[in-house]
Amino acid sequence: MSLCLEEENVAKVELEFREQSVAQALYGQQNANLKMVESELDVALSCRGNVVVLGGAEHAVALGQNLLMQLYEVARQGYPIYPVDVGQAIRLLRKDSRLLLRDYFLDTVFVSASKRVIVPKTFNQKQYIETIRGQDIVFGVGPAGTGKTYLAMAMALAALLRHQVKRIVLVRPAVEAGEKLGFLPGDMAEKVNPYLRPLHDALFDMMDLEKAGKLLQQGTIEVAPLAFMRGRTLNSAFVILDEAQNATREQMKMFLTRLGFDSKAVITGDLTQTDLPDAARSGLRHALRILAGVEGIGFVQFTDVDVVRHPLVQKIIQAYEREDLAAAARAKADNGEEPVGGEHART
Repeated sequence: MSLCLEEENVAKVELEFREQSVAQALYGQQNANLKMVESELDVALSCRGNVVVLGGAEHAVALGQNLLMQLYEVARQGYPIYPVDVGQAIRLLRKDSRLLLRDYFLDTVFVSASKRVIVPKTFNQKQYIETIRGQDIVFGVGPAGTGKTYLAMAMALAALLRHQVKRIVLVRPAVEAGEKLGFLPGDMAEKVNPYLRPLHDALFDMMDLEKAGKLLQQGTIEVAPLAFMRGRTLNSAFVILDEAQNATREQMKMFLTRLGFDSKAVITGDLTQTDLPDAARSGLRHALRILAGVEGIGFVQFTDVDVVRHPLVQKIIQAYEREDLAAAARAKADNGEEPVGGEHART
């Protein structure tokens, strides 16, 4: 129930939530979620028991009302609300006020061993999940921290536990970035292990260590360098190629042609972090260009808005993007060209 008083584009709304325990879950620890709403929307907010009062600019109050009512319904379904969720929800509703937050926060992809529910948090993450569900090959491209690999891993584990696939194959290029593999200690497996560690980390974050270790030992989950994929056919498998910007054109073609029956492949990468000696030879960049429009292949482009790591990560990405655009403008000026607005790589 709400009451709205308007005067010269200033509004005041009183929201009364029926269930006190759910309201407290919505507010967060020490009202952290409400403080996030206040800060992000620039509204005055007060709460007492199960009643919240919002005041401020009409459009901001309307957004805040929509936000809190929807998040309350999400919390009623048992989903834990944190400040990061509030921030993501605000961004979603700013993009589309008619959007239903339950379609995001209650679209369970996987439940981790620690009972943490993994769900899409942004519009592009939702599109990514839907595309993986509907297509056999999916490219997820964008900056670090956008959930490309993590969500793909969650989808792979969910498919394995539902017996939709018989195994998971996690692949990464073992690119030498400043250090030579030959000078690292140990046998070949020990030499490439540091390159594959991020995939292990994502796996162990979602699954009990003992169970994950057993599946790795049995070969049900396999983590391997990209170079080891040649000559194989992967049937009934969920295959993830991570850091694909570091695959050459030849390696990308080889990987994509490994796909067998009843299999899915997800290729993730960030074109701005290519470690190849010649970035133009990136197999990911080449594949995005020549495979566009091929039926059965999906493409999802992430941006800094999708970053779900520490808030500073988003600001860091934006700073580097500004620098890249400025560098491109300077290069054009040095060549006597008229500077124009930069364009990011598109799929």
